[in-house]
Amino acid sequence: MWIATKVDREGQASGIARMERSFELLGGDSFELMQVHNLRGTEIQLETMKEWKEQGRFRYIGVTTSNDRQYGSMEETMNAHQLDFVQLDYSLGNRNAEERLLRLAEDRGMAVLVNLPFGRGRLFNAVGDRPLPEWAADIDATSWAQVFLKYVMSHPAGLIPIPGTTKPHHAEDNLNAARGRLPDAALRVEMERYIDPLL
Repeated sequence: MWIATKVDREGQASGIARMERSFELLGGDSFELMQVHNLRGTEIQLETMKEWKEQGRFRYIGVTTSNDRQYGSMEETMNAHQLDFVQLDYSLGNRNAEERLLRLAEDRGMAVLVNLPFGRGRLFNAVGDRPLPEWAADIDATSWAQVFLKYVMSHPAGLIPIPGTTKPHHAEDNLNAARGRLPDAALRVEMERYIDPLL
């Protein structure tokens, strides 16, 4: 089990209380990743998180955003701090993080978790009940969810999608995206050309 969670408080005391509560709820004395959620109280929370990382309470620290309007602040934070992880919104239908943030993460050696790999359901709405294109077989995809996740995973920066679900059959389908082939650069372009007119 690889455990990651987030802190979403502005003040130092409330941030510490929130992180301590995570330890209570998740159990144990340490876990892998703590992130500042949506850049809320970033400087204050990172100060505590860096100390706790040195103490061995977290193996990694990072920051998250799921909003294009925060990209400027995210870029500043990524340049100002040595982070282990960043979490960004990125999908076949929303590639806005690609030019600046994904390149910066790669340059600075930061791993990237991808939230919203389905674009808040926008991608599923775009394709509707269309059958999978023939090229889906080239990447061993048997569902649209797998197509969308394989697109994210095939990015040269080595992105890790984190699709949320409450349904076991969706979780199983999502896991199947980790099996089989991934799109190459040419197929990624073809996938983009396919989806863009539908959005």
